[in-house]
Amino acid sequence: MTAAPSTVPDCVLVTGGAGFIGCNLAHRLATQGRRVLILDNLSRAGVEQNLAWLQATHGERIEAVVADLRDRAVVEACVARAQAIFHLAAQVAVTTSLDDPLADFAVNAGGTLGLLEAVRARADRPPLIFTSTNKVYGKLPGISFVADGERYVPRASLLAARGVNEGQPLDFVSPYGCSKGAADQYVLDYARTFGLPAAVFRMSCIYGPHQFGTEDQGWVAHFLKRVLAGEPITLYGDGRQVRDVLFVEDLVDAFLLAEERIDAVRGEAFNIGGGPANATSLHELLDRMPRLIGRKAVLRYDEWRPGDQPWYVSDTQRCTARIGWRPRVGIDEGLTRLARWLGSAEAAPAAHRIAS
Repeated sequence: MTAAPSTVPDCVLVTGGAGFIGCNLAHRLATQGRRVLILDNLSRAGVEQNLAWLQATHGERIEAVVADLRDRAVVEACVARAQAIFHLAAQVAVTTSLDDPLADFAVNAGGTLGLLEAVRARADRPPLIFTSTNKVYGKLPGISFVADGERYVPRASLLAARGVNEGQPLDFVSPYGCSKGAADQYVLDYARTFGLPAAVFRMSCIYGPHQFGTEDQGWVAHFLKRVLAGEPITLYGDGRQVRDVLFVEDLVDAFLLAEERIDAVRGEAFNIGGGPANATSLHELLDRMPRLIGRKAVLRYDEWRPGDQPWYVSDTQRCTARIGWRPRVGIDEGLTRLARWLGSAEAAPAAHRIAS
């Protein structure tokens, strides 16, 4: 393979850098004094405002390329400048993947493979951190659950106490699960086969400022927005589904620790979430609202959605052991901070504003 033309790396590349997680990561990087190159097609509602906020806050430290991850020439040019790469760009909704599986695959699997090839073409390969998803484990085959009050729990007490570790068999469900799972495996294989300094984070439910949550993606922010606006929330399933929620600043900590230690963790995947201490069912999270924000949710119910897990909690012990990471922000603090941001003047343009 012919090496790409020589370019002096001068920035950190964040694909999907105008999105919720990417915006928080870019902010941290720029605050540290690093130049950030954002590659984003600005396809999600609200992300233009995230980008504008980043540029207003950090000036010349933030550079944006508005383009699609499937544009190989643009990706290669961005990768040529990268001192490090955080690959967050993706089609992120299960529902969208059901409507258009081909586009979902082209972005998540094809776009990631094109990015990996651009990194492989460089003689001095930058560290690459890829954001995967807990959906690669499907509905957790082989694990049975029981209802315990307002939540589901595994029958196996040790699993309930620790969460799902990286030894859980992969079981892709839904086109989204397949495309993200394929990308996940390509990143790990390129690390092993071609020696790319790359690692994977299989994320659970991330929440925090700059999240414009919708019914399809970003459910914590979506719930808060609906409650603050006095609008009903539709729960798909019975509301006992359990997730371990993780505040976005804690996730950014993990990304940067992995970048620092990339030679030690290349080719590894890490389950990342709030862990058992930050596990909550949908009902339990909504029950916190009157105490935290003074408002109660109005609920409706509908059928379960494809690939939805009754329970998923990350076992983060491997992440702690390998890079020294632990979550610091608890659920009450995180929800309060997100609610405060959602009610702020900077939260969203008029089309996305909520009642105060």
